[in-house]
Amino acid sequence: MSDQHQQIKKKYGLVRGLGLFEAIAVNMANLVGMGQFITMPLIIAAMGGPQCMLGWLAGTVLSICDGMVWSELATAMPGSGGTYLFLKESFKTSRLGMLLPFLFIWQFIVSGPLEVGSCYIGFVQYMSYFFPSWGPWQNRILTVALGVLAIVLLYRQIHSIGRLMLLLWAGMLLTVGAVIGSGVIHMAHFGPGPALDFPPGALSFSMGFALGLGRAMLIAMFDFLGYYSVCYVGGEVRNPERVLPRAIFYSAIGVALIYSVMNFSVMAVVPWREAVQSKFIVSEYMEKLYGTRAAGVMTILVLWTAFAAAVPVLLGYSRIPYAAALDGYFFKPFARLNAKQFPYVSLLVMGILSIVAGLVNLEWVISAMLTGRILIQFIAQIFAVHYLRKYRTDIERPFKGWLYPVPNAIALLGWTYIFVTSGWGFMAFGVGTLGAGVLAFWLWRRGAGLPAFAAPEEA
Repeated sequence: MSDQHQQIKKKYGLVRGLGLFEAIAVNMANLVGMGQFITMPLIIAAMGGPQCMLGWLAGTVLSICDGMVWSELATAMPGSGGTYLFLKESFKTSRLGMLLPFLFIWQFIVSGPLEVGSCYIGFVQYMSYFFPSWGPWQNRILTVALGVLAIVLLYRQIHSIGRLMLLLWAGMLLTVGAVIGSGVIHMAHFGPGPALDFPPGALSFSMGFALGLGRAMLIAMFDFLGYYSVCYVGGEVRNPERVLPRAIFYSAIGVALIYSVMNFSVMAVVPWREAVQSKFIVSEYMEKLYGTRAAGVMTILVLWTAFAAAVPVLLGYSRIPYAAALDGYFFKPFARLNAKQFPYVSLLVMGILSIVAGLVNLEWVISAMLTGRILIQFIAQIFAVHYLRKYRTDIERPFKGWLYPVPNAIALLGWTYIFVTSGWGFMAFGVGTLGAGVLAFWLWRRGAGLPAFAAPEEA
């Protein structure tokens, strides 16, 4: 690489200790979380049968095309911060240079807690396998207790948190492996069975089919979120111009295979007409295969996985508003550290909002989280690549998306399709989040005595 790019790496880099294997592990740790254990019934219901696998296929194509966008931006700006850094640097020479990074952090204050809250919802759902008589109040108390416990565990220095993460992820990988292994063994002996029980007209195109596919893609992309997670710590990756694109693509393809096999395995054991009604589908799956004792053990592992997914996500997301506030792109209180040197204001705000999100309906949480992000994060990044290529020729791009602009156009169409098929209420939520962010930005800048749209910086 040129001297210019080496200087960028030094400017943004911390200790570059993550190689390809570690970078893939960072992505996979975020990808293989709680989503697939709670969304299987939802994605089956979205399309009304095994044809829901088309949602996974479309999600895989979208993830790979969107991975081109992430790869081009991450290798051009190999620092930590992900989308926040990309929007800040790409549009630095435009009047949107302050607004877009702020809007990204703003939507993260909304969508981040929704993602953590979905883990709490999944925990409560699977707990009902052991306590089917529990009512709404017991479930709410459990949700609050989980949220408080997550905050308490993270209210400490990062060194002790690292050991906790290893323990939590070990249980998560064991759970996923048990589900896939059991399904493969079953299908080897008895075949796919109910997994190929398509209803009449399952693949006939209609408006209902188009809306169902959009809904299935939305749920699939909720489960896919994380194929780009290493970009948030890009400043700690060795040879980012080579490692980051490979980590993104390998992770997206690997998790697509894992999730597809998991869903197909479950439908091969639990008929899809039963599966759509289940609140603890994996427990019922293991019960049909091995009985109630095995189902109880699996339920405990899923509960472990639910909490294991919530804690690291809350940890990472609590650092994003902190970093932006430290740079002067978000409200100053989020930059405060306590005596143990961690951003306690950001952690408490994200943690409390996550508890609130955990008290809401799962389908609403998933739809609101995706529609809240699509406009401000995923679509904005697609335009960032265009702006980078046309106006920021001073920034070197070690990775150039293959067949540009075709993958970017597919990503734009895919995210737009998911957005417009999410329903009027969620479209309004996404647009409303964007509008509220613009208003908050104007109030913030006015309160600081600064112009809303400052003059652009020189390249």
